[in-house]
Amino acid sequence: MEDLAALIAIRSTADRPDELRHALDLLLTVAGPDFRVRRFESHGRPSALLTTPGRPGPPRVILNAHLDVVPGEPHQFVPRLDGDRLYGRGAHDMKAAALVMTQVFRDLAATLPYPIGLQLVTDEEVGGFDGTGHQVARGIRAGFVIIGEQSGLRVVNESKGIIRARLAASGRTAHAAYPWLGSNALAAVVEGVRRLLERYPTPAAEAWVTTVNVARIDTPNQAANVVPAEAGALLDIRFPPSDPDLAGRGPDEVAAFLTAVTGLSATVEALGAPHFADPGSADVLRLQQAARDAGYDGSLLRKHGAADGRFYSAEGVPAVIFGPGGDGQHGPEEYVDLRTLDPYRRALEMFLTGLDG
Repeated sequence: MEDLAALIAIRSTADRPDELRHALDLLLTVAGPDFRVRRFESHGRPSALLTTPGRPGPPRVILNAHLDVVPGEPHQFVPRLDGDRLYGRGAHDMKAAALVMTQVFRDLAATLPYPIGLQLVTDEEVGGFDGTGHQVARGIRAGFVIIGEQSGLRVVNESKGIIRARLAASGRTAHAAYPWLGSNALAAVVEGVRRLLERYPTPAAEAWVTTVNVARIDTPNQAANVVPAEAGALLDIRFPPSDPDLAGRGPDEVAAFLTAVTGLSATVEALGAPHFADPGSADVLRLQQAARDAGYDGSLLRKHGAADGRFYSAEGVPAVIFGPGGDGQHGPEEYVDLRTLDPYRRALEMFLTGLDG
């Protein structure tokens, strides 16, 4: 509990690089000195991969955890215990799981008949490209990856991909009293967004479909009596592996598709593939059984949010999300359910010791 409280107290947000390193160094200290540590850094964001010396080849299993958190109020970085709940920024997403994974790695890595790795990153909340994405681009692979994001000891074998895109229109300026002399770029963007939402309407309830969030529509025009000549929109699109227009497409193909639907110029700023692991694979089934042996049902779960597993999935490496219970991530009352931490630890230990390598 002392290490977890200390970890939560670190304000490891994207705008605090020293605190990101502080959180990483704390867990490296918990892991101890007996492991090979490969340090990585991309765009100022540090990460590390721990492995057991003398074990050649890629890890059979990588335990992946992120130590960064979304911004919060100062009091959220003061851990607060209330019964079985420990409140604090990052308690659920995902510092408690990161600590448990580090302890499991420390205690078991040298005893297993196969190599495993512990991957600690500090940028998942801002896209993951400089942590897990960077390490995967540098050649890091594994037979199976477990990401400790919150799941209540259910096994997340599928999550949506993510697209961050901008739409843009150019028109012709004119006096607002004579709009027929101009071409309103802002109206064109609004019409293009309407077409996109018509194709991908927001579901009335949870559904495994593509969704579009219109994050912003703007124009540099500031005067009410001027027809805007430039305008744009910022989009966040989440899509399942079953979307034939988006899944498996590159940035240029996605931009061309968005242009065809909206009639506007489209630019893809970020693209993350969906993540999928075969629910019938031996490793997924073993992890489910380990969760059941620890007292949970270990059922499968799909997540609408993107996660770092997509970097591995894109390279053909099966990855799942498997973490403890709690609630309120990114909110003012985030907490981890302390009753789930020992079962979570036991499930990871049973999974790892039950593998043949």
